Amino acid sequence: MTSDRLRVALAAGLLGLGSLLSGCAGMSDSVSTAFADPAKYELYDCKQLEAERKALAGRAAELQGLMAKAETGAGGAVVAEVAYRNDYIAIRGQTQFAEEAWRRNKCQETPAPQPAAAKSGKPVKPARPARPMASGAGTPSTLPRDGSVY
Repeated sequence: MTSDRLRVALAAGLLGLGSLLSGCAGMSDSVSTAFADPAKYELYDCKQLEAERKALAGRAAELQGLMAKAETGAGGAVVAEVAYRNDYIAIRGQTQFAEEAWRRNKCQETPAPQPAAAKSGKPVKPARPARPMASGAGTPSTLPRDGSVY
């Protein structure tokens, strides 16, 4: 009789825990800005915002990769939620505020710098790789110093 009550209590506890975790996962999408400071990007200029947006995108991608990797293991969904979800939510909130500041300041993406060859139209000759010395360390070279061949 006691073991039946224990099983029922355990099943109810697991069911409750499962509903709590699923509720947290759905809630995280709607409260992502609650973990970020809305005034953080107020005084940033476009150059600072561009760097911050790139850093936030990189960090978000890194966290998504870590969560996906954690979910492949046993109990991975719980590990991903516990270990990475709060950081991911905070990054998403910061990203949202950085994007709002970007639009408010009417910022434009900086074009990627072009190599010198693209500007002049001439092909760039690749650098020659360094060649190893013919003699071993500590012994004088028998090769001529003027670069001529025997």
